[in-house]
Amino acid sequence: MILPEKLKIGEKIGIISTARKITLDELAPAIKTIESWELKVGLGPNLFEVDNQFSGTIEQRSIDLQTMIDNDSIKAILCARGGYGTVQIIDNIDFSKLKNNPKWIVGYSDVTVLHSHLNKLGIASMHATMPINFKTNTKESLASLKNGLFENENNILCGPHPFNKFGKVEAEFVGGNLSILYSLLGSNSDVDTDGKILFIEDLDEYLYHIDRMMMNLKRNGKFTRLKGLVVGCISNMNDNAIPFGKKAEEIILAHTKEFNFPICFGFPAGHLDDNRALVFGKECTLEINENGVILKQ
Repeated sequence: MILPEKLKIGEKIGIISTARKITLDELAPAIKTIESWELKVGLGPNLFEVDNQFSGTIEQRSIDLQTMIDNDSIKAILCARGGYGTVQIIDNIDFSKLKNNPKWIVGYSDVTVLHSHLNKLGIASMHATMPINFKTNTKESLASLKNGLFENENNILCGPHPFNKFGKVEAEFVGGNLSILYSLLGSNSDVDTDGKILFIEDLDEYLYHIDRMMMNLKRNGKFTRLKGLVVGCISNMNDNAIPFGKKAEEIILAHTKEFNFPICFGFPAGHLDDNRALVFGKECTLEINENGVILKQ
């Protein structure tokens, strides 16, 4: 796996949007924060374009990502926000230069398309908060992103959960948003979970659809050779008039408890203010015991 080098003071971060539109006012707090880290900010040439809900057309968003990948002065690429749209451009991008000049590509939610695709190409990436969220992120979340960009290690602790299954494993870390991973099944961006630790999170889904997605991952063998499962924030779930009968965490546990790998719930990553940075594609150590969880990246 190709790991980008840590950033140095004075280097430049590029900001683009592969999905939903964004304004300069919405970006202002993030730009201020990044500059306070003594980094420079470069904006995608089409970042503030608008095509209905998108940050420009498919061609414009493709150009922005390709430009940032090919620009040697850009040392990391932050996706400004999620929404929907990354999958529209993924097959337009030439990632070959990224293998020779690796740089962090950072984001979560819809950016899971990029994470999963890059993992298949053997390039590590960072699941972390995005500029649209900087204004409401906790200090710990922003510190986690900064530490992930500047340092080699970024360990995360969280408390115990009654559904946790204890164990300690060392493996490569992969994953992202459950709905996106589900949508990528069978494509050339399909997540490879064999011998790895899988992270999942989600927001604003129907409980029956959580069950459908877990069933599909299970039937596709995604849990068969898994080393560990980390469940992040699963929030704002919806139910039908006739209740499904289980909470989201109970659904996830029901589909995974038959396997031998350790599992933790309530991990601080995903759609929440305290969204900690996770490195996908890097070997890490996951330890789950009666006192809680530690992920050493």
